[in-house]
Amino acid sequence: MGLRINDTIPNLTVETDQGTFKLHDWIGDSWAILFSHPKDFTPVCTTEFGAVAQLNDEWTKRGTKVIGISVDGVEDHKKWKGDIEKVGGAQAKFPIIADDGLVVSKAFDMLPAEAYLPDGRTPNDSATVRSVFIIGPDKQLKLSMTYPMNVGRNFAEVLRALDALQTAAKHTIATPANWNVGDDVIIPTSVGDDAAKEKFGAFETVLPYLRKTKQPTA
Repeated sequence: MGLRINDTIPNLTVETDQGTFKLHDWIGDSWAILFSHPKDFTPVCTTEFGAVAQLNDEWTKRGTKVIGISVDGVEDHKKWKGDIEKVGGAQAKFPIIADDGLVVSKAFDMLPAEAYLPDGRTPNDSATVRSVFIIGPDKQLKLSMTYPMNVGRNFAEVLRALDALQTAAKHTIATPANWNVGDDVIIPTSVGDDAAKEKFGAFETVLPYLRKTKQPTA
Protein backbone atom coordinates (compact mmCIF):
# COMPACT_ATOMS: atom_id res chain seq x y z
CA MET A 1 0.00 0.00 0.00
CA GLY A 2 1.29 3.45 -0.89
CA LEU A 3 1.57 6.51 1.31
CA ARG A 4 -1.69 8.17 2.28
CA ILE A 5 -2.41 11.61 3.73
CA ASN A 6 -1.24 11.79 7.37
CA ASP A 7 1.03 8.73 7.01
CA THR A 8 4.52 9.24 8.39
CA ILE A 9 7.00 9.20 5.53
CA PRO A 10 9.73 6.54 5.63
CA ASN A 11 12.93 7.71 7.31
CA LEU A 12 15.17 6.64 4.44
CA THR A 13 18.89 7.30 4.22
CA VAL A 14 19.39 9.15 0.93
CA GLU A 15 22.44 10.05 -1.11
CA THR A 16 22.33 13.51 -2.67
CA ASP A 17 24.61 15.95 -4.44
CA GLN A 18 24.94 17.68 -1.04
CA GLY A 19 25.80 14.60 1.03
CA THR A 20 24.09 11.61 2.63
CA PHE A 21 21.48 11.95 5.39
CA LYS A 22 18.23 10.54 6.78
CA LEU A 23 15.08 12.25 5.53
CA HIS A 24 13.65 12.90 9.02
CA ASP A 25 16.92 14.50 10.16
CA TRP A 26 17.02 16.69 7.07
CA ILE A 27 13.42 17.87 7.58
CA GLY A 28 13.99 18.68 11.25
CA ASP A 29 11.33 21.11 12.48
CA SER A 30 10.59 22.48 9.02
CA TRP A 31 7.96 21.85 6.41
CA ALA A 32 9.37 20.04 3.39
CA ILE A 33 8.61 19.48 -0.28
CA LEU A 34 9.93 16.49 -2.19
CA PHE A 35 9.52 16.77 -5.95
CA SER A 36 10.49 13.87 -8.17
CA HIS A 37 11.66 13.41 -11.75
CA PRO A 38 12.18 10.38 -14.01
CA LYS A 39 15.57 11.38 -15.47
CA ASP A 40 18.20 14.12 -15.53
CA PHE A 41 18.76 16.25 -18.64
CA THR A 42 15.12 16.10 -19.77
CA PRO A 43 13.33 19.22 -21.06
CA VAL A 44 10.21 19.54 -18.90
CA CYS A 45 12.03 18.53 -15.70
CA THR A 46 14.79 21.09 -16.30
CA THR A 47 12.24 23.90 -16.52
CA GLU A 48 10.58 22.65 -13.33
CA PHE A 49 13.81 22.54 -11.35
CA GLY A 50 14.50 26.05 -12.62
CA ALA A 51 11.10 27.19 -11.38
CA VAL A 52 11.82 25.75 -7.93
CA ALA A 53 15.18 27.56 -7.86
CA GLN A 54 13.45 30.86 -8.68
CA LEU A 55 11.31 30.41 -5.56
CA ASN A 56 14.24 30.07 -3.13
CA ASP A 57 13.19 33.12 -1.11
CA GLU A 58 9.54 32.02 -1.00
CA TRP A 59 10.40 28.60 0.44
CA THR A 60 12.59 30.28 3.07
CA LYS A 61 9.80 32.71 4.07
CA ARG A 62 7.56 29.73 4.76
CA GLY A 63 10.11 27.76 6.77
CA THR A 64 10.11 25.10 4.08
CA LYS A 65 12.94 22.95 2.72
CA VAL A 66 12.79 21.55 -0.80
CA ILE A 67 14.52 18.48 -2.12
CA GLY A 68 14.51 17.03 -5.61
CA ILE A 69 14.77 13.39 -6.59
CA SER A 70 15.76 11.83 -9.88
CA VAL A 71 16.62 8.24 -10.71
CA ASP A 72 20.14 9.13 -11.88
CA GLY A 73 23.39 9.37 -9.94
CA VAL A 74 25.07 12.15 -7.96
CA GLU A 75 27.56 13.11 -10.67
CA ASP A 76 24.78 13.54 -13.21
CA HIS A 77 22.88 15.68 -10.70
CA LYS A 78 25.88 17.97 -10.22
CA LYS A 79 26.28 18.44 -13.98
CA TRP A 80 22.54 18.90 -14.49
CA LYS A 81 22.41 21.76 -12.00
CA GLY A 82 24.38 23.88 -14.46
CA ASP A 83 21.56 23.51 -16.98
CA ILE A 84 18.92 24.08 -14.30
CA GLU A 85 20.53 27.35 -13.21
CA LYS A 86 20.94 28.49 -16.83
CA VAL A 87 17.24 27.88 -17.57
CA GLY A 88 15.93 29.21 -14.25
CA GLY A 89 18.32 32.12 -13.88
CA ALA A 90 18.69 31.28 -10.18
CA GLN A 91 20.97 29.16 -8.02
CA ALA A 92 19.65 25.66 -7.34
CA LYS A 93 20.44 25.56 -3.62
CA PHE A 94 18.38 22.47 -2.81
CA PRO A 95 19.76 18.91 -2.77
CA ILE A 96 18.78 16.28 -5.34
CA ILE A 97 18.45 12.66 -4.24
CA ALA A 98 20.25 10.09 -6.40
CA ASP A 99 17.60 7.38 -6.55
CA ASP A 100 19.27 5.14 -9.13
CA GLY A 101 18.33 2.12 -6.99
CA LEU A 102 14.65 3.26 -6.97
CA VAL A 103 14.46 2.90 -3.18
CA VAL A 104 12.76 6.25 -2.62
CA SER A 105 10.56 5.96 -5.72
CA LYS A 106 9.20 2.62 -4.53
CA ALA A 107 8.85 3.66 -0.87
CA PHE A 108 6.74 6.66 -1.94
CA ASP A 109 4.68 4.41 -4.23
CA MET A 110 5.80 6.08 -7.44
CA LEU A 111 6.91 2.78 -8.98
CA PRO A 112 5.84 -0.86 -8.44
CA ALA A 113 8.01 -3.11 -6.31
CA GLU A 114 9.22 -5.09 -9.33
CA ALA A 115 10.36 -2.01 -11.28
CA TYR A 116 13.99 -1.80 -12.37
CA LEU A 117 16.13 0.40 -14.60
CA PRO A 118 17.04 -1.39 -17.83
CA ASP A 119 20.21 -0.66 -19.80
CA GLY A 120 19.71 2.20 -22.23
CA ARG A 121 16.57 3.27 -20.44
CA THR A 122 14.50 6.29 -21.39
CA PRO A 123 12.37 8.53 -19.13
CA ASN A 124 9.39 6.32 -20.01
CA ASP A 125 10.86 3.55 -17.86
CA SER A 126 10.30 5.69 -14.77
CA ALA A 127 7.55 7.95 -16.08
CA THR A 128 5.44 7.84 -12.92
CA VAL A 129 8.23 9.47 -10.95
CA ARG A 130 6.57 12.85 -11.55
CA SER A 131 5.14 13.65 -8.14
CA VAL A 132 5.11 16.38 -5.49
CA PHE A 133 4.89 15.57 -1.78
CA ILE A 134 4.34 18.22 0.90
CA ILE A 135 5.43 17.01 4.34
CA GLY A 136 4.77 18.63 7.70
CA PRO A 137 7.22 19.15 10.58
CA ASP A 138 5.63 16.06 12.15
CA LYS A 139 7.08 14.08 9.19
CA GLN A 140 3.56 13.25 7.97
CA LEU A 141 2.42 13.50 4.37
CA LYS A 142 0.05 16.45 3.99
CA LEU A 143 -0.50 16.56 0.21
CA SER A 144 0.59 14.73 -2.92
CA MET A 145 0.03 15.25 -6.62
CA THR A 146 1.29 13.40 -9.70
CA TYR A 147 1.64 14.73 -13.24
CA PRO A 148 2.18 13.07 -16.62
CA MET A 149 5.50 13.54 -18.38
CA ASN A 150 4.25 16.05 -20.94
CA VAL A 151 2.69 18.56 -18.50
CA GLY A 152 4.97 20.82 -16.49
CA ARG A 153 4.03 21.33 -12.87
CA ASN A 154 2.70 24.68 -11.68
CA PHE A 155 4.85 25.57 -8.69
CA ALA A 156 2.75 28.65 -8.02
CA GLU A 157 0.00 26.14 -7.18
CA VAL A 158 2.40 24.16 -4.99
CA LEU A 159 3.20 27.39 -3.15
CA ARG A 160 -0.52 28.21 -2.83
CA ALA A 161 -1.25 24.73 -1.46
CA LEU A 162 1.61 25.09 1.02
CA ASP A 163 0.16 28.41 2.23
CA ALA A 164 -3.24 26.77 2.67
CA LEU A 165 -1.80 23.81 4.58
CA GLN A 166 0.22 26.04 6.89
CA THR A 167 -2.72 28.39 7.52
CA ALA A 168 -5.07 25.48 8.21
CA ALA A 169 -2.59 23.87 10.60
CA LYS A 170 -1.93 27.10 12.49
CA HIS A 171 -5.54 28.26 12.89
CA THR A 172 -7.56 25.02 12.65
CA ILE A 173 -9.58 26.19 9.66
CA ALA A 174 -10.20 24.99 6.11
CA THR A 175 -9.78 26.88 2.85
CA PRO A 176 -12.29 27.11 -0.02
CA ALA A 177 -11.66 26.53 -3.73
CA ASN A 178 -9.10 28.84 -5.31
CA TRP A 179 -8.12 30.26 -1.91
CA ASN A 180 -5.14 32.59 -1.67
CA VAL A 181 -3.54 34.27 1.33
CA GLY A 182 -5.83 37.03 2.60
CA ASP A 183 -9.06 35.44 1.35
CA ASP A 184 -11.82 34.33 3.70
CA VAL A 185 -11.46 30.89 5.26
CA ILE A 186 -13.97 28.21 6.26
CA ILE A 187 -14.91 27.41 9.86
CA PRO A 188 -14.92 23.63 10.44
CA THR A 189 -18.36 22.08 11.02
CA SER A 190 -17.02 20.59 14.26
CA VAL A 191 -16.99 24.10 15.76
CA GLY A 192 -20.39 25.33 16.95
CA ASP A 193 -21.65 28.86 16.28
CA ASP A 194 -20.98 30.11 19.80
CA ALA A 195 -17.45 28.71 19.81
CA ALA A 196 -16.88 30.08 16.31
CA LYS A 197 -17.93 33.56 17.38
CA GLU A 198 -15.65 33.42 20.41
CA LYS A 199 -12.68 32.19 18.38
CA PHE A 200 -13.11 34.03 15.08
CA GLY A 201 -15.46 36.91 15.80
CA ALA A 202 -17.93 37.76 13.04
CA PHE A 203 -18.60 35.16 10.36
CA GLU A 204 -20.92 34.66 7.40
CA THR A 205 -23.27 31.69 7.25
CA VAL A 206 -23.54 30.86 3.54
CA LEU A 207 -25.20 27.50 4.20
CA PRO A 208 -25.85 25.71 7.50
CA TYR A 209 -22.65 23.74 6.92
CA LEU A 210 -20.64 26.51 5.20
CA ARG A 211 -19.50 29.42 7.33
CA LYS A 212 -16.83 31.87 6.23
CA THR A 213 -14.71 34.27 8.23
CA LYS A 214 -11.71 36.53 7.74
CA GLN A 215 -8.35 34.79 7.66
CA PRO A 216 -6.93 34.86 11.20
CA THR A 217 -3.71 36.84 11.47
CA ALA A 218 -2.61 36.22 15.06
